Amino acid sequence: MQRPDLPIKRRDWLANGSSAALAAAFPASLSALLTGCGSSGSPGPALRSWRMGFSGLPPRLTVQDVLRTVDTWSTRGEIAAIHEELPWSDLLAGMTPQAILQRDKVGLVDYYRGKGHQLMFMADLTDGLSRTDEAPQLRALNRSLSEPAVQLAARNYIVAVAQMLKPEVLGLATETNLIRAAAPPTLYNALKQTANAASADLSAAGYTGTRFISVQVETAWGVLGGSGPFVGIAQDRADFPFSEWLGLSSYPYFSWPTPEDIPADYYSRLQQGNTNPLPVMVVEGGWPSQGASANGVTVSSNPALQARYIARHPALLDSVAARGWIQLVFADLDLASLPPPLPANLPLFTTLGLVDAQYNAKPALAHWDAAFARPMA
Repeated sequence: MQRPDLPIKRRDWLANGSSAALAAAFPASLSALLTGCGSSGSPGPALRSWRMGFSGLPPRLTVQDVLRTVDTWSTRGEIAAIHEELPWSDLLAGMTPQAILQRDKVGLVDYYRGKGHQLMFMADLTDGLSRTDEAPQLRALNRSLSEPAVQLAARNYIVAVAQMLKPEVLGLATETNLIRAAAPPTLYNALKQTANAASADLSAAGYTGTRFISVQVETAWGVLGGSGPFVGIAQDRADFPFSEWLGLSSYPYFSWPTPEDIPADYYSRLQQGNTNPLPVMVVEGGWPSQGASANGVTVSSNPALQARYIARHPALLDSVAARGWIQLVFADLDLASLPPPLPANLPLFTTLGLVDAQYNAKPALAHWDAAFARPMA
């Protein structure tokens, strides 16, 4: 199977013009297996160690849909996620990170904070939908992350994010094992240099939140486009020693036909052999409600399979006392409404939402809500 490059994040069809217009519209290790006890001494409801949340990615690029998306999921989550490629065109044209963030992000984050949400910000330094490649805006400019000036621009932007948006959790490198496996060594080395230097910059700037990297779980298992053997994440731990948590990118439908086929140690095996296991947080992933084909890859699914995955996932999170469960997509994407050109493999990720593009609930939403109803440990 051809490797399916990963998933929905900010791309050129949701880049500076559209996102700026939308942003401007906004106002300036306890295990969850533990149970509580009531006054009668009988077991209470199962607890969860993991906060839950989504991004604000809307089905259609309208202010109304952004607001409706956030408003609809905000009652069933504690964390808001911003997961995107950097605004390279503006940065390399000389616009300051502070001006970009004031234009594009401050109002949105204020909206999230007003709803009581914590913030996870993930800076994606390469192409989020094609891990073999530089970021699309860098390719268009004939620039590269391997250039010191480009790395410095990324570092300055990340520090500005920390200072202006104050995310509780800040990701500095995404799906590092997949990039190492798929991209040229020069790109992976540039990613490693930039992320480690950015971490040092954050320390110098006094950032006190949690910084992390993410790994792609199926790649760690050796089954994303292959059949094994298990690879693990030892190299990622060695290459990014600053990481305080471990982010997990989890799209098991590419490798297992049903949710019941996912191994019970799907997450916990990644920690085996580590003398200092890190707290883990699922930072992206899901299971589609419809089958799709793109780039020579075919996946089969239906609403019942998606619901069974959402129902099973809490047990996998419990097995590692996870800190978080983020689904980037709450509502399905309305592909017909998005401006071309669209990434060729986008159909593989279109129906990850727990509601459809018209905000009609799918069966999976009830299972998410049941998990959210569990008290926090």
